[in-house]
Amino acid sequence: MEPSDQTETRIQLQGVHLCCRGCTDAIAIALKGMPGVAFQCDMEHGIVTLTAKDNAVAQQALDAIADAGLHGETGDAHLAIKPEPSIPSGKIQKLKVSGIHNCCQLCTEAIQGAIKSVPGITGDTARPGKTSFEVIGNFAADELLRALNAAGFHAKVSE
Repeated sequence: MEPSDQTETRIQLQGVHLCCRGCTDAIAIALKGMPGVAFQCDMEHGIVTLTAKDNAVAQQALDAIADAGLHGETGDAHLAIKPEPSIPSGKIQKLKVSGIHNCCQLCTEAIQGAIKSVPGITGDTARPGKTSFEVIGNFAADELLRALNAAGFHAKVSE
């Protein structure tokens, strides 16, 4: 093995929402032009396998995937998609969600399924092709973000 091969980082990002070609294209666009990164999407199992030249580049790739509105778990505390930093605490009545990947009806159905799993939410404005929407009710924002992450989506929030 050559010395440069020894530092290569390989990550399996699991639980990513990959319902269609639009979802896999979003990964490709997010990682396009990143030197030292290769990837493969397994749509059937919701896994994105990343290979990067080192841990720093691997983290940049994970950050780019989150910025593209998709989420997954690496099983590694040091190399992971970072949680949204500005989540309102306590119960809220309205939350704007933005930057989420939502290319088709199947994405929207998955997003709305995650939303409906959160106690206290009474409605949302999520629509296919829209990367921003509002959620209303009397609910905890952190529970909503956890539900969206578990469904394979990453989003930014504001009250």
